[in-house]
Amino acid sequence: MEGLSHQEVTVLLAGLGVLLAAARLLGEVARRFQLPAVFGEISAGILLGPTVLGTLAPELSSLLFPRSGGGALLLDGIVTLAIVLFLLVAGMEADISTVWRQGRAVTTVGLGGIIFPFATGFAAAWYLPELMGRDSATPPLIFALFIATALSISALPVIAKTLMDLDLYRSDLGMMIVAAAVFNDLIGWIIFAVILGMLGVTGSAAFSIGTTIGLTLLFTVLMLTVARWSIHRMLPWIQAHASWPGGQLGFTLSVALLGAAFTEWIGVHAIFGSFLVGVAMGDTPHFRERIRGVIDQFVSFFFAPLFFASIGLKVNFIDHFDPLLVVVVLVIACLGKVLGCGFGGRLAGLSHRESWAIGFGMNARGAMEIILGLLALRVGLISEPLFVALVIMAILTSLMSGPAMQHILRLKKPRRFINYLPARALVRLEGRVRDQAIVELATTLGTLDGIRPESIIEAVLARERLMPTGLGNGVAVPHARLPGLSHPVVALGLSAGGIDFDAPDSKPAQFIVLILTPEEDNGAQVEILADIARTFRRREFRQAALEVSNLTEFLALVKSSGER
Repeated sequence: MEGLSHQEVTVLLAGLGVLLAAARLLGEVARRFQLPAVFGEISAGILLGPTVLGTLAPELSSLLFPRSGGGALLLDGIVTLAIVLFLLVAGMEADISTVWRQGRAVTTVGLGGIIFPFATGFAAAWYLPELMGRDSATPPLIFALFIATALSISALPVIAKTLMDLDLYRSDLGMMIVAAAVFNDLIGWIIFAVILGMLGVTGSAAFSIGTTIGLTLLFTVLMLTVARWSIHRMLPWIQAHASWPGGQLGFTLSVALLGAAFTEWIGVHAIFGSFLVGVAMGDTPHFRERIRGVIDQFVSFFFAPLFFASIGLKVNFIDHFDPLLVVVVLVIACLGKVLGCGFGGRLAGLSHRESWAIGFGMNARGAMEIILGLLALRVGLISEPLFVALVIMAILTSLMSGPAMQHILRLKKPRRFINYLPARALVRLEGRVRDQAIVELATTLGTLDGIRPESIIEAVLARERLMPTGLGNGVAVPHARLPGLSHPVVALGLSAGGIDFDAPDSKPAQFIVLILTPEEDNGAQVEILADIARTFRRREFRQAALEVSNLTEFLALVKSSGER
């Protein structure tokens, strides 16, 4: 049996390792700047793909990510598996009862998100074909239908990931966006199958277009009714007779892959099958939270970053970049989707803010747009410059989706005290009294925005004399608001013997957290104080924190403890 060569295996593993590391690193950087992690993950692929690394070091790029051979095929298979499993997780998070409750609103938003962008895309491609990049060999009607479809479709994986990053996925608004995106994509892929049929290429060699549409609708109905009931009956038996958690984990993944295989076989993308299996699985109370967590963590931190990073590996933006075409495609795509979904939201009775948030949420095109473009490029329907324009539009709309929703909904992530700890700001205190501990911590921080340690010490001690800052549970939070300080700063002192900060429970403080905030920032101090109280509330955490030797170990402890 033919298999991968020694070199192909080596290259595949090295490429996956580099891609995953870059995606996770840039994903974390994006989070630090309050952007969705998908922003960094897609950027990683752009940096490692033909656009940057392929231009600066083409030999290295070709070595790590070959375009042909067994390794390239296997990498493509892994990426396909990644998106299938990610949609399984997204489906498990969906509250189908919420979707049913919002049936009218979902239909209105979904139709608005299809009709308006479809009409604008068709009109632009029909009346301005040269501006939209039509090749002279492409039939005008088929080209216009493709552009209309491409500008109507949304990227369910990117939308789901963005909503998860913004903690909106389980909300009614999040469920409405997901349901409308499923509705959009299902209709979009059916239309695209019709276009391929007009070209003499069907989505599946086994079925006609009509059969594919009928089987897709039948599969959807069965998964949301009969399959949900069957899974609800089967899971208790599996949990009782199979090993834990392997039995339920194996059952879930097997059904997801079979569902994905079925929808791919009938001519609709595999992600629809895995998503519907996830909906059916997650909707039963017998689906244990532990299993959900295992699958979610493995997929979200391994497969999902690989998939989103792989988007940037697919195209060279330099060789076939047409600035005017990119701008035209981007503007028409955004106007059609945002206005269509926004008006749909208003017709459904949503507020202005929620309606425009839905519009920008649905505007993310991501992988679905790229997959659509790849298929069209493969059958000769579009040229490479138009494909590049569609990919750039897909990436930019995916990147703007989260920040736009965050701004429109005025979402504000709570401030965590660990984000304001400078590298030198964790110390073992030598002092045994309150004033000495404050002096040590302030001296450790040094001069801040021109404010000398002496001024900091004076302000903190003055505040301490007004009211003691011992919280109890071995925690004290001496603090002050300083004029001229540009941002909050925190220092953490550890005292093995404890220091009396006059806490309500009379226990000495072993964790002294010095908090300095700008005078004009009224909310920072309160938010940071609340976060400190939550972080140190568990005795096991406090015991482990006393043993850390540096700031890195403390940060790792906070992250691994699950304190949020």
